[in-house]
Amino acid sequence: MLKAQTTRQAGLSCTRERIVQAAIRLYREIGYRKTTVADVARDASMSPANLYRFYPSRRALEEAVVTELLDEVLAAAASAARSGRSGLERLNATFGAISRLHEDRLASDVRLHELVVAAGQANWLASLSHADRLRGVVRSIIAAGQVSGEFRGGSPMALACCLLDAMDAYLSPSRVKATAPSANVRRDDALLRGGALQRSVRWPGAPSTHQRSGQYALQIRLLNPTLDWLTASSLPHRPRGRSRHVRA
Repeated sequence: MLKAQTTRQAGLSCTRERIVQAAIRLYREIGYRKTTVADVARDASMSPANLYRFYPSRRALEEAVVTELLDEVLAAAASAARSGRSGLERLNATFGAISRLHEDRLASDVRLHELVVAAGQANWLASLSHADRLRGVVRSIIAAGQVSGEFRGGSPMALACCLLDAMDAYLSPSRVKATAPSANVRRDDALLRGGALQRSVRWPGAPSTHQRSGQYALQIRLLNPTLDWLTASSLPHRPRGRSRHVRA
């Protein structure tokens, strides 16, 4: 009985994945706005009625596709978070992996990129869930850095939220842009001079930021002064009291 149930669940999961992959193919070719549920069903070799058994609406199918695409980003971020020796190296690797994946998708799969952007701007559940899991990845890096003494004390989740908010210009799919390499090189030394951190964290002493594309790796290792508010040896501690918007 248990074996039969497991086999059935595996079959349903396989069918769901087949539908999602069919949708991705069509979204990549003609865009999600022009693709109908009937188109996806045909590509997946099933009837629309059968497809609706697995995804009750077009929006549900689009959510599933966005989840699949953002899972790729999360997997890259989680893998990068395990690299490097110091917390700053791990943050650099994590943010660089996220930025590069979004840029690669913009360059090679612009129609899929447009769907991810739309999901983020409309606060789809898939996008919100991804943001929550990404905060968890960054939180784990900061928590480990606090244990080693590299990062200052405080709520790891609060610090993760502040850092991700400050890095939004480089990590958000909606803000990724193709920038000429020469322009990026000229701006390397000005990367993340801290204005975004100052605005989001609102701690005194943070320098100002200069935005650039994430087309090149985010050189956080060059920016220790920018991250003074995060490292243990630095700026005044955050005032007591916790934001109602973040968890411990």
